Amino acid sequence: MAKRVTGPEIEKLIQLLAKVPGLGPRSARRAALHLIKKKDQLLGPLGHAMGEAYDKVKICSCCGNVDTIDPCTVCTDVARDQSVIIVVEDVSDLWALERAGAMNAAYHVLGGTLSPLDGIGPDDLNIKGLIDRVAKGGVREIIIAVNATVEGQTTAHYITDHLTGLDIKTTRLAHGVPVGGELDYLDEGTLSAALRARTTI
Repeated sequence: MAKRVTGPEIEKLIQLLAKVPGLGPRSARRAALHLIKKKDQLLGPLGHAMGEAYDKVKICSCCGNVDTIDPCTVCTDVARDQSVIIVVEDVSDLWALERAGAMNAAYHVLGGTLSPLDGIGPDDLNIKGLIDRVAKGGVREIIIAVNATVEGQTTAHYITDHLTGLDIKTTRLAHGVPVGGELDYLDEGTLSAALRARTTI
């Protein structure tokens, strides 16, 4: 059994960093050591920024995005075309599409996909919020931009069925998005092309 070489505070920092996606135990140790070496330039400001984020971050009551204001920056942007809503699984997908800069539309974050095997049903997602937004009027198109997985397609069909009769155009991303792929890992060019080549469901 390896002996501890640091105090409990540093071990706790390493353990918490190891829980961040993309960082394993070894990467977390390297990151922690780098932060400690740059204590004044990085560790202090990072701790302060994280404290502020903890206090101020909210979930947008309109679209489900994360921000420090509610409604969020995207929903309150008057330059956006609020008549077009891009439906995504997660906030990371919203950020990926924004990086691509292909459309200046509104968004709606579902918070996941339907997955009966995992016990995730319609009530566990932000689908009712989407239906309510559309029912209020002013929306002419819904772009379903979910991952090209079985769960994603099931979710897309469920949403499409529940939008029937609301007199709006429903489209989805083109098949340029690879099956089994996740939006957050795609390059901006692929995302832009997929949005431009969307098709009616």
